Amino acid sequence: MIADDRDSHDDPLREALRRAARMDEESCVVERLSQASLTAAARKRVQGTAIGLVEAVRKSTLTHGGLDAFLQEYELSNREGVTLMCLAEALLRIPDADTRDRFIRDKIGEADWEGHLGHSRSFFVNASTWALMLTGRIVRLGAAERDVRRFIGRLISRSGEPVIREALIQAMRILGQQFVIGRTIEEALAQAEEDEGDYRHSFDMLGEAARTMPDADRYLAAYERAIRAVGAAAAGRGPVAAPGISVKLSALHPRYEPLQRGRVMKELAPRLLDLARLAKSVDIGLTVDAEEADRLDLSLDVIAAVSGDASLKDWDGFGLAVQAYQKRAVPLLEWLGVLARSQRRRFMVRLVKGAYWDTEIKRSQEGGYDDYPVFTRKASTDVSYLACARLMARDERAFFPQFATHNAYSLAAVLEIMGKRRDFEFQRLYGMGEALYEEIVPEEALGIPCRVYAPVGSHEDLLPYLVRRLLENGANTSFVNRIVDEKLPVEDIAADPVAQTAQLETRRHPRIAVPPRLFGDERTNARGYDLADPLTRSALATRLAGFAETTWQATPLVGGDTKAAAEGVPLTEPADRRRRVGTVTAAMAVDCERAVSMALAAQPAWNG
Repeated sequence: MIADDRDSHDDPLREALRRAARMDEESCVVERLSQASLTAAARKRVQGTAIGLVEAVRKSTLTHGGLDAFLQEYELSNREGVTLMCLAEALLRIPDADTRDRFIRDKIGEADWEGHLGHSRSFFVNASTWALMLTGRIVRLGAAERDVRRFIGRLISRSGEPVIREALIQAMRILGQQFVIGRTIEEALAQAEEDEGDYRHSFDMLGEAARTMPDADRYLAAYERAIRAVGAAAAGRGPVAAPGISVKLSALHPRYEPLQRGRVMKELAPRLLDLARLAKSVDIGLTVDAEEADRLDLSLDVIAAVSGDASLKDWDGFGLAVQAYQKRAVPLLEWLGVLARSQRRRFMVRLVKGAYWDTEIKRSQEGGYDDYPVFTRKASTDVSYLACARLMARDERAFFPQFATHNAYSLAAVLEIMGKRRDFEFQRLYGMGEALYEEIVPEEALGIPCRVYAPVGSHEDLLPYLVRRLLENGANTSFVNRIVDEKLPVEDIAADPVAQTAQLETRRHPRIAVPPRLFGDERTNARGYDLADPLTRSALATRLAGFAETTWQATPLVGGDTKAAAEGVPLTEPADRRRRVGTVTAAMAVDCERAVSMALAAQPAWNG
């Protein structure tokens, strides 16, 4: 039986965690700077290691293949990269074929695809470029057809948008195959076996939030099947050495939202507990994935209840992801450390930077909230990451650290922080970061384990994940992009984010206003209330409590006189017809006549 963690309101660490959700960015970053800072000698060693890693990656032939090369070629700073994002978003979000066709007609001809053909040394990039040019199988360009944009325009008019749409879907599928390890868990395990000597794996069954209970049932069955298959392949190696499973709580219940806490604890938590028990029975790890910020507090209720269940005793395979770009990441780890000790367990914690930044910024602006739950500068996230890494390193009993990063400086800093310890691992995304981790994982290098986060699923489930990864790593400010850009000095790429951030005049990005100031001096943004925040809900409940004791009277007002309330009819609360909130007295014809007469008498005579 799942325990309902209602006492979290009396937990001072949990309260501190909640108060940090949208705290002032300046004060938050100052706090993280002090928590992330290393000694001068340590910083020098870290930067030296990071520079060596960047130089090694640039020399590696691995750099010129896979997604790293593709993201460099189609970065978001050029028109083709932007068009690619638009096309991916269109294929993902536009529900009907006709609108997709019109969008493609507008966008496909704008980009200079032929300018990218042969530009990269990667066969994969050039093959993908051909696919984006509607693939070489459609027609062979002759000398008179070198202007690909005019050619594509004529091809669209001759063949019709449906042909083009299917070609673009194929292009996205080619791209997606580099991110997804297999369509089924069996395919994924077979592929993982090829490189299992060097890498561990954590399999993620692709799919976004469940919309209905049948959706949730389908995802639950997929997780159960995957756990059994992975457990059979793991052959009793234990949660650390064996492959594992990542689970999204939003896939297990269609109403996984803060205002449905009762249903979530009653219906979703038992589902997660069943999966955890199954993972324990086959001795593999199970990690609860991070999602949007408004779900974090509820997810902690679920995690605390499930991880504390007596049936999971003596199993250290239960884990969760922590997002460093959230202002409350450090308080979250402090709370988790106390929870781990109280339950006498060790959490596997996957420390990530965060993949929903655009969503968090936009939701806060639309909601008119006081501030953002995430940092507005990328360097501040890197600082927070290091602060979290130091905290995890200090609490050996509570955490088995899993550092997910493609950033050479972050990786070098973790090596410095962990020292001679080897009871931790790095993590990277499938299809990305191979060159960087070839300098870390092999025994002839450092011999430090790395786990590959490996999505599993069909093309239909891929697009949301693909678009999120392209947006996250395709920007020209992302480390994945910058590390292979030989125009950028190595020292700039391996710069210390703590030193960079400490030198800033303001820690908040000057071009990202807080939500209330979204429109500048023109007007104040409409204020909203973040109902996902228990502190906000509690404050509102306190303010509303006084209204519950008030009896309201609605009556006509004519000449300063009101009708007697005794003449009114009872009024009940719409949400609870048993509760009377007051009376309503309707205006009668005589009241209307009197009001009109008084109004006419008060008007000056018209002499027209």
